[in-house]
Amino acid sequence: MTQGSRSSRGNQRPQGSGSGNGNGRGRGAAGAGRSNSNPRSASERGGESTSGSWSKTHGGPKQGKKPGTGSGAKKYTGPKAFGKERFGQNLGPVKADRPNKPTQRERAQAAHSDLEGVRLQKVMANAGVASRRVCEEMIAGGRVEVNGALVVEPGVRIDPERDTVHVDGMRLQLNEEMKYFVFNKPRNVVSTMEDPEGRKCISDFIRKKGQERLFHVGRLDYQTEGLLILTNDGEMANRLSHPSYEVPKTYLVQVRGPMANGVGAQMKKGIKLEDGWASVDSFRLIDSTPGYLLIEVVLHSGRNRIVRRLFDAVGHPVTRLVRVQVGPIRLGDQKQGTIRPLGNQEVGHLLALVGM
Repeated sequence: MTQGSRSSRGNQRPQGSGSGNGNGRGRGAAGAGRSNSNPRSASERGGESTSGSWSKTHGGPKQGKKPGTGSGAKKYTGPKAFGKERFGQNLGPVKADRPNKPTQRERAQAAHSDLEGVRLQKVMANAGVASRRVCEEMIAGGRVEVNGALVVEPGVRIDPERDTVHVDGMRLQLNEEMKYFVFNKPRNVVSTMEDPEGRKCISDFIRKKGQERLFHVGRLDYQTEGLLILTNDGEMANRLSHPSYEVPKTYLVQVRGPMANGVGAQMKKGIKLEDGWASVDSFRLIDSTPGYLLIEVVLHSGRNRIVRRLFDAVGHPVTRLVRVQVGPIRLGDQKQGTIRPLGNQEVGHLLALVGM
């Protein structure tokens, strides 16, 4: 091609009878589903409804600025990219933190592009961004980059197999063979594709969807519930798992209470474990009832059982643990044991998060 361009935290209310924290008002860990370990049953909670958003009960986690609304973010006007998408979460534009100048590698890609390629607006429309006419408006409005360089001429031709396209900061995945899903892992499921002991594992749920070639990004221990990303995109999976990208992960943690003052500050400052120092990025008390606490923590470490070991170190063993968010991807009100496809916006944000 001759020119280039570039293409929060939701929570979940528990399914089933358990509250996840022993609160008579029915508050509990997000996305947790039914669990025999819940302190109180539905009858004890007065028959509270098991559906709806966890955030309506607790007010949800504190929300930071939406992507693209920070002081250093580009302002995009006009129709939204993927505005007519029928599934996935609306995450808005990605904060523009990449330079407009293409890298040496991107310039080399552009130099080898086929001038007889596909028109940019057609590639965008085929990727589900919008209609061709709207895509032309987006290009003219300076919202599209190819190989890291801004493109404002709709007639530019690109090679979809070689060139990268970003719209409003979101990377377009032009390879239709790449698949991305979110799995809400129940308790007592092994985060592997096969288990020699015969326990239920991820592949048991994937086969139901006919997606047997997927693999999981990271893992959750046997007792931990919540969000796992499944994909066949090896490069993205490796980057999401690599500590250098510091992908934030959000958990709801149920522990026995009360808890002494200063524990949260101690965990943010850092605690020395058997394999070195570890800390959380944020610590917030969600709910407190006699005998139980519900806490939200965010951390970017992917070390084995890190959340459980941190709470063990401060004298509050975890009684229930649910991961509700990875990067920009939220579990929401997805039912346990189900798999849903990621929307194009979600995929674009994930790819941008790890520099793709």
